Amino acid sequence: MGQEIDDERIRKMAEMVNRPVVYSVPGMDQVTVRKDLVYRPTDDPNVRMDLYLPPGLAAGETRPAVLFIHGGAPPQYRPKEWGFFQSWGRLVAASGMVGVTFTYCQAFPQTVTLDSAADVATAIAYVREHAATLGIDPERLALAAYSGGGPMLSPYLHGAPSSLRCALAFYPFLDIRQWAAFQSHETPETLERFSPIVQIATGPGRLTPLFVTQGGKDEIPTLKDSVDRFVAEALVRGVPLTFLFHPDAPHAFDNQIDDDRTREIVKAAVEFLQWHLR
Repeated sequence: MGQEIDDERIRKMAEMVNRPVVYSVPGMDQVTVRKDLVYRPTDDPNVRMDLYLPPGLAAGETRPAVLFIHGGAPPQYRPKEWGFFQSWGRLVAASGMVGVTFTYCQAFPQTVTLDSAADVATAIAYVREHAATLGIDPERLALAAYSGGGPMLSPYLHGAPSSLRCALAFYPFLDIRQWAAFQSHETPETLERFSPIVQIATGPGRLTPLFVTQGGKDEIPTLKDSVDRFVAEALVRGVPLTFLFHPDAPHAFDNQIDDDRTREIVKAAVEFLQWHLR
């Protein structure tokens, strides 16, 4: 019975994550995809990176890039292959940017935060180091984090290099100090270091322009509360914040709820990226 329950849960998860984002633009079917780049030495064949290149990108031409940071799925689930991230990659590429999707070390329901953060940092470094051959402008980068990927934005919210122009956070965990899964596996120091609500209040340097969106019916414990408190703190701290709210949306609504408000939010996210990466 237990195996049947697990199999059904995995089937439902696969069905959900393979739906494309509900907003589209012309040219998504003309995007060029480069698959399975090895961005760090590893024996894990799932820890790889894909590029989504704009239609008509000329040899030697570079464009700004968006690196997509998935939530809490272990590498064997290959998040970069999900229809959800494939459609986001195509969406930003057809909008004039390079989409970068990559699978990195996660261990949900356990957590391996320091390993996860090391992989994200390595992916960013790889893109910058190989930018010329990837068709990427290394001085115009953005991060886009989803759900359990939200904590991975923490090192880049205050005092980030000028090359990291902005960040998106879709239904993100923004305070992992209150999440039991993290409390069970991480030190208090790591909980603070990777709680965005803490990091926007510490250290010198510029505050990264940030786009946050959340659903009013998000069912993930502690997540919605962390967003509510983060937004209030960000306003006090002077974070350049754009916050869009969908009152009727559950978790992962950008490929689950095909309505005007969802499409408005996704469109606004793309325009936010275009503005800051222009």
